[in-house]
Amino acid sequence: MAKIKEMNIEDLPGVGAATAEKLKDAGYQTLMAIAVASPGELVESAGVGEAVARKMINTARNNLDMGFMSGDELLKKREDIIRISTGSKAFDAMVNGGFESGGITECYGQFGSGKSALAHQLAINGLDINEQGEPQAYTIWIDSENTFRPERIKEICENNNYDAMKILKNIKVVRAFNSDHQMMCAEKVEDLINKESLKVKLVVVDSLMTHFRSEFIGRGTLSDRQQKINKHMHVLMKLADTFNLCVYVTNQVMSKPDTFFGDPTAAIGGNIVGHNSQTRIYLRRGKADTRVAKLVDSPYLADGEAIFKISEKGIIDAK
Repeated sequence: MAKIKEMNIEDLPGVGAATAEKLKDAGYQTLMAIAVASPGELVESAGVGEAVARKMINTARNNLDMGFMSGDELLKKREDIIRISTGSKAFDAMVNGGFESGGITECYGQFGSGKSALAHQLAINGLDINEQGEPQAYTIWIDSENTFRPERIKEICENNNYDAMKILKNIKVVRAFNSDHQMMCAEKVEDLINKESLKVKLVVVDSLMTHFRSEFIGRGTLSDRQQKINKHMHVLMKLADTFNLCVYVTNQVMSKPDTFFGDPTAAIGGNIVGHNSQTRIYLRRGKADTRVAKLVDSPYLADGEAIFKISEKGIIDAK
């Protein structure tokens, strides 16, 4: 078979330098991004006609390697997966060595269950700190609830003999004030990696549903809300897969009134959040100031529980 010429966005029909720039600014950096877009999205982003948009999409699809891989190739690719420790050996053992890159890990639970405390620990552990105490990577924290506390990072560092100022410099925090701003912040992470050459190993979204829950009220807005959440989750999933980084999201809970046996607590966001999260963990308070992490869903790990504690050193095993 003749080898298909490798194309760029500028090679697509109807795409000049100005249109290519508009597409890239809107997040369409690759042929894959254009191939999976709808004509309406390209019309809105690049200002081209619908017929031109359809031609761009069809050409991109015809010249695209769709990325089919054999099982052994995929197994080899998964050797590059990194795992970020939670700080607790029991917790790490439950999730096969730590929160893994290439997907979204969601922790949900009531207030005080340890979601943000775990986020602070992961933010440090995701920096790939070497033996000299120098961070080799960056953590991005999208803060929708004003939960990030540099004082907590400083406390953990001081109790683990790290230079707090060096650690804090490599944690990039952005405050998201509404759902659109939160979605835009997630989309801009790609620019931090590509344009500013930041080596990012962890993206934290704390909390995922706060703004969506407050802005979309009533059943009449449910469809619009779920569509936006779906788009947001796909951006996060693409980041995780494209750049082999870990995405950690925290989520709120609700009580299901139709549950007569067992724990009625359930994560909000519906199936959209559930299906897009590779690993789901339920956090709750335990006895004697401990926390319990329950593995609810994983593509390959068995259900399990781990008990941990929040201390001045960070997340530790419960004795």
